[in-house]
Amino acid sequence: MLHYAGPPGVGGVEATIAYHARGLADLGYHVRVISGSGGQFDQRVETHINPLFGSNHPDILAVKKQLDQGQVTSEFERLRAQLVHALRTAFEGCDACIVHNVHSLNKNLILTAALCELNGQPPCLAWCHDLAWTNTQYQPELHPGYPWDLLRQVWPGTVYVTVSEPRRVELAELLGVSPDTIHVVLPGVDPARFQFWTETTERLARELQWMEADGLLLLPARLTRRKNIALALRVLAELRDQSKRDFRLIVTGPPGPHNPANPGYLAELLSLRTELGIEETAHFLYAYSSGDAPLIPDDDTLANLFALSDALFFPSTQEGFGIPILEAGLAGLPVFCADIPPLRATAMELAVYFDPVQGNPAAIAALVLHTLDQTPTYQLRVRVRQQYRWDAMIRNQIVPLIDTLLNESERTDE
Repeated sequence: MLHYAGPPGVGGVEATIAYHARGLADLGYHVRVISGSGGQFDQRVETHINPLFGSNHPDILAVKKQLDQGQVTSEFERLRAQLVHALRTAFEGCDACIVHNVHSLNKNLILTAALCELNGQPPCLAWCHDLAWTNTQYQPELHPGYPWDLLRQVWPGTVYVTVSEPRRVELAELLGVSPDTIHVVLPGVDPARFQFWTETTERLARELQWMEADGLLLLPARLTRRKNIALALRVLAELRDQSKRDFRLIVTGPPGPHNPANPGYLAELLSLRTELGIEETAHFLYAYSSGDAPLIPDDDTLANLFALSDALFFPSTQEGFGIPILEAGLAGLPVFCADIPPLRATAMELAVYFDPVQGNPAAIAALVLHTLDQTPTYQLRVRVRQQYRWDAMIRNQIVPLIDTLLNESERTDE
């Protein structure tokens, strides 16, 4: 990966490089970040720093001042030859390179010209975040001819990528090519980093594939009869049947320790879960311990669960208060809860209520489904979770692009 600056430097491109590098390393790729500044940010990722690849080196700035005035001097030619050699050294052993902005921006035109001299070796994904020739900010610095025209020409051995559909149309017009020849790979997010997931949360999300779900209902309670978890299981089954979507239920607590009948209730729940065919989608977290003791989420993990879930489902028939409702309020979750006085007193008119004893599971599921489908934040959350995670985007979009690039390069060589 090549850019003027690399991680851990602050910036949108630098962050993108870091996520791409980590994600590809997770998939077993050997990754090298080549840049003018930056440093080690992941022990699996090799770094190659050459200040002349950056945009702030005094020699680069001196030549840029000349270029901005339309002057291509002998110093430009000297530095270009030097950078051609430096790039060959940096690329040694590389099969492909993701190049950020160097094909389309004039922050270091010497680097752009040197890269062009390599004639597509290694083959490159030109990741075009910004376009100098279509931005009025850069117009005074651009002039007809070489090397400025390199920023609006199609290069050999290069596949072009933009970060949005409008940018793809803009680049296609600039290069005079069909938009279909340019790929769009959107930026993403990393829920684990953004929400400060614990190791337990990361393990559970990975093993249970929560990020692929269409809906995550959180039930923070011990497995005791008054928590009415059997109703939650029936509602989950109805939700999945009515919607034909992948809804899940996360029950956080272990069997209650104070009632000797609780193990019998747990057996009833497990039997009901099997009867309803939701063994893989109703998750009793106590069972996912990495040791002999049941898994009991700590405070940080429980906070993670509120942050990543789509709704609180709280069907308890007896409560003194409703602390999970307060936590759901802080997390911005819709609340579906039993219509009992303590919970009414807690949420007042700000929750969706149902009868926890006489309520029909199918009707409750329909109420949940209708409410969520009318909630834009839920719809956006699911879309981001499923489509805009870095790991999913790297696996589903970037890896196929790299494979395509390498295959095209092999055909060209033949």
